[in-house]
Amino acid sequence: KNTMLADLVEELKKTGLQAAPADHCYAGPEDVACDFCTGRKLKALKSCLVCLASYCEKHLQPHFQSPPFKKHKLVEPSEKLQENICSRHDEVMKMFCRTDQQCICYLCSVDEHKDHDTVTAAAERTERQRELGLRRQTIQQGLQDREKDVKLLQQEEEAINGSADKAVKDSEKIFTELIRLLKKRSSDVKKQIRSQQQTEVSRVRELQERLEQEITELKRKDHELKQLSDTAAVSHVRGRLQDILSEKKILQIMSQVDVLLLQPELKTRADFLKYSQEIKLDPNTVNKHLLLSEGNRKVTDMSREQFYSHHPDRFTVWPQVLSRESLTGRCYWEVEMEVIGGVSVAVTYKNISRAGNSDECRFGVNDKSWSLQCNGDSYDFFYNSINTPVSGPRSSRVGVYLDHSAGVLSFYSVSDTMTLLHRVQTTFTQPLYAGVMVGYSGSTAEFRKLK
Repeated sequence: KNTMLADLVEELKKTGLQAAPADHCYAGPEDVACDFCTGRKLKALKSCLVCLASYCEKHLQPHFQSPPFKKHKLVEPSEKLQENICSRHDEVMKMFCRTDQQCICYLCSVDEHKDHDTVTAAAERTERQRELGLRRQTIQQGLQDREKDVKLLQQEEEAINGSADKAVKDSEKIFTELIRLLKKRSSDVKKQIRSQQQTEVSRVRELQERLEQEITELKRKDHELKQLSDTAAVSHVRGRLQDILSEKKILQIMSQVDVLLLQPELKTRADFLKYSQEIKLDPNTVNKHLLLSEGNRKVTDMSREQFYSHHPDRFTVWPQVLSRESLTGRCYWEVEMEVIGGVSVAVTYKNISRAGNSDECRFGVNDKSWSLQCNGDSYDFFYNSINTPVSGPRSSRVGVYLDHSAGVLSFYSVSDTMTLLHRVQTTFTQPLYAGVMVGYSGSTAEFRKLK
């Protein structure tokens, strides 16, 4: 029997088999080591402020099991335990001097710190922890307030971004619509310019043709004169010359040419208003189904006959009426309409027929009158029974410009701008009269006061 081995087994039975500690249980360079381990030291689990030593789990057991050790103050492992020992009295500093704000031992409290405000270190720790707790609460409250402010600022930022995005979208929508309207307006203006260009070019060409005809006629007459000068007697030539080259005829031709060439271009409504003419209607010409009002400037188609005395100038069938005064020179007037049915704005010679329902009595279907018929959504121009469809913006007001000497008659749609609807270039042989035809019950036409 091996007595040494037997003794070792018995020792092991008493102490119990224990596994070797793992490497991570040993103290490293930055760890607090157990003061009671021999050889390779284990990490300290606690430090004792009374023993002023640090213990691993194994060597700490007496502090849990032995009554005298249970009263010792255990703290987290620390290498600075000596800082808790009074350098003067070599005692644990369990007191705190509030006067000098430092830890002291019991002997210091009755010696050099006598009459100072002293408390136990535990009481000071409790008070400090309470103050730190209050400060922490204040900090946490401030933190919550700041977080709340940050959240409000984030919400405000989101609101600003949302408002800005909406403003951008709205502005894009507005500018898109504005661009569309500008393009449409540009297109309309171009169309109006081209239409006016075509009208003006046609007028100039008509004038050119008339002048060329006059030139041809003058050349023909010049040729006749040359022949007469060669073959005819002096007395006969003198008579023929006076007949052809009458000063009055030449002056009439040149006057008409000057009027056509020097006619000013009217663009704005203010330009036209310079030639405004007050129109009043003649009660002796009004059809009996029409009612005159507003000082004989307004006419309304009624459902029954009105009381008017007999007069030879009255239109007996067609619902028409003429102005009281004749129109010569340059004149401009406007007619405001409330259209249920067709209203025709016209000019005519005074010798237009009045009695009966023949075409000789109706505006626009004979060679004595010119008429612009205004329907609900369209225009038509009539002269000598020829219908010419007219395009242009619909308006409740029509302007009429007459230059009697130049033979110009123009109709305009009046709104914010003056839009030419139709122009006539002819030769007027008599003074003209303004007129309207109101063809449906309830429809009205009023010659507006322009001054």
